[in-house]
Amino acid sequence: MQAVDWLGFIGVFQILLAYFLNVTGRVSNNSLAFILLNLVGAIMACAASILLDYLPFIILEGIWALIALYSFIKYKKPNL
Repeated sequence: MQAVDWLGFIGVFQILLAYFLNVTGRVSNNSLAFILLNLVGAIMACAASILLDYLPFIILEGIWALIALYSFIKYKKPNL
């Protein structure tokens, strides 16, 4: 595997880990761990998609990262 593959693999793994931990009740969707796993994972997966020039996943992961970023900002400033 090339570096771009590892970047995408690790990013997607983080997103799936966040989902698994949430579904199994180990983290809530409002926890910092859940938010950061999604944010960092989506950024990494989006970067890999950009490097691979695959537009559908650039859009998907880019929007996922923006939503996770919004959640992170909301977590830091709860009055939003």
